[in-house]
Order: sequence, then C-alpha cells, then structure tokens
Amino acid sequence: MRRLNRLRKGKATRDLIAQARIGPDNLVMPCFVREGRKVREPVEAMPGVFRFSQDELLKEIEQLKRSGVSSVILFGLPGEKDDAGRQAYSENGVIQKVVRALKKNFGDELAVITDVCLCGYTKHGHCGVIKKSHKVTKSQGHQIKIDNNKTINILAKIALSHARAGADIVAPSAMMDGQVAAIREGLDKNGFGDTAIMGYSAKFASNFYGPFREAAGSGMKFGDRKSYQMDFRNSDEALREIEADIQEGADIVMVKPALAYLDIIARAKEKFSVPLAAFNVSGEYAMVRTYLKMSPSHQVTGNGKTVGFGDFDCHKKSRSGYYYNLLG
Repeated sequence: MRRLNRLRKGKATRDLIAQARIGPDNLVMPCFVREGRKVREPVEAMPGVFRFSQDELLKEIEQLKRSGVSSVILFGLPGEKDDAGRQAYSENGVIQKVVRALKKNFGDELAVITDVCLCGYTKHGHCGVIKKSHKVTKSQGHQIKIDNNKTINILAKIALSHARAGADIVAPSAMMDGQVAAIREGLDKNGFGDTAIMGYSAKFASNFYGPFREAAGSGMKFGDRKSYQMDFRNSDEALREIEADIQEGADIVMVKPALAYLDIIARAKEKFSVPLAAFNVSGEYAMVRTYLKMSPSHQVTGNGKTVGFGDFDCHKKSRSGYYYNLLG
C-alpha cells in the first residue's frame, strides 16, 4: 500500500513539499483614494477596508511595505462626476495626484497600478459612454447601449494621464472591444512605451462586485453591465477575450472573479504563456469576513488566516501568478 499521508504528519514536512507557495510578492493591494486630508473612512460592506485621502494613504503604504507587499492598484473617488467621466483623465484628478505622490515617496520600491475605467467617474455608473440616441426606459433599463469606439478613446486618454503621472502599469477594466490596442497605441505615440498594460481580460458580470461598488461609489443608476461584461456561462469566450488582449499588446492578463472561475485560470495558463493575474473580489472577501464573524472560535485559534490563504492556494494551484487581495 502506498502511504501518501507520511508526508502530511507534521507542519514542517507539509511546508517542505507544498506545491502552492504564496508570498507577499504575489499580492497586489487595492486602495480606494478620495479627495481631502486626514480621511480614513471605513467601508461598511467590507470590515477592515477604508477609503483614504492622499496623506493617509501614504501612511498606509508604509505599513503595507513593512508586511512585504510592494504592489498596489488604485481606485479613485472623484470630487465630481459627469456623463463622460472627464475627471478620470484630469491632470489634477485624484488618481493622478496620488500616483505622483507615491512615486515621489517610494520610487521603484513600489509598483503602482492604476485602474482605467469610467464607472467611478460617470453619473450613471456605467463603464463607458452611453449612446446619445439611446433613451433608457423602465422596461428597457437593462439594455444599455455603450458607444464602444468613443469609450476606448477616452480610456486611452485616462491611461496616458496615469502614465504621465508615473504609473508603472495601467489596467483597463471597462471590457470594451479594442481597449488594450487603443491604450497601447496612445502610450507608444506619446513616449510611454515602457508603461505596461494589464488587461481585465476575462471579467465576468457578477454580483460578487457589490461591496466594491459601494466602496468606490461606482454602482449603476440603471440597467446592468451584461452587455459588455462576460456571461458566466461561457468559458470558451473567456479564452477568446484573453487571446484578443494578448494580440492587442497586453503584458499581463486577468481573470475576475477568481474563485468562481478557477477553471478559466487553469485553461488560460495552459494555453497562454503571459503573466496571469487572479482578482479575489470584494464578494469573496465579504464571505470570508462574514464566516469569521459567525465562527469567532476561528479568529481565536488562527484558523481565520487559514481560511483566507485557502482561497489563495486555490488560485495558485490553478496556476495564476498574481493576486488582487480582498477587493474588486
């Protein structure tokens, strides 16, 4: 009889042969940033998560770096919104100012990634510009018509403004056709050929994003995002989306949400040889926190940490390389 459990009897032995190894350098910390000073505003839907003003974020990053995590992705909460999301590409926008401050204070010791989208900057909360000819009615509110070409031109302007501020990686999350190509062209033409692109390549329409939308103030005023985010029933389409981003110039691709789509992560890693990120989203985080709240003994014994790392182990075993911890 083959005794496979011989190598499971002690922690040191289990650690020695573990295939899935997770370290701080695998993690990216999402940060919500807003205007103002001395702002550290808790997000009710996600205990332990805050919206920061620039000065408070700098303090938070100092602590984050001491934990060994040296990558962040930024989500901005602008002071004002309009239907076209103009604040998203303003030179003095909240993200642009924070990126400059982070690079000034931490330089190359901190990898700064910026989310490139319109949902947090538009009054309607959608990820693109709604066609002027489209009138929303109560009976057809879910059938949103986005002007794809106009939107990708704006996304390119946003990405360029982030690159000028010093972002290391720009991450388009709007799920518009051709968004990576438009951004790559805009960056290259303006002398930012070294700025990398991480595409939210296979981003599925999901209710797991609910807590994030509360945190970022990016919920829809009407309709849903099913006309541009992916249908959860389609796995082959996810691979086509990833392949399209790679062909358009994405340096890193992503699957989001992560835990519900481990099959997509595994298939993508098997087929493509580019770095692959997995976004552990806000709904997943909220589930773990709710479980710990309902099972206080796990907080005392330390099993809560095991629960969280169990999620990450699943991602690692499915062969993704980078994890967006907690939010999304």
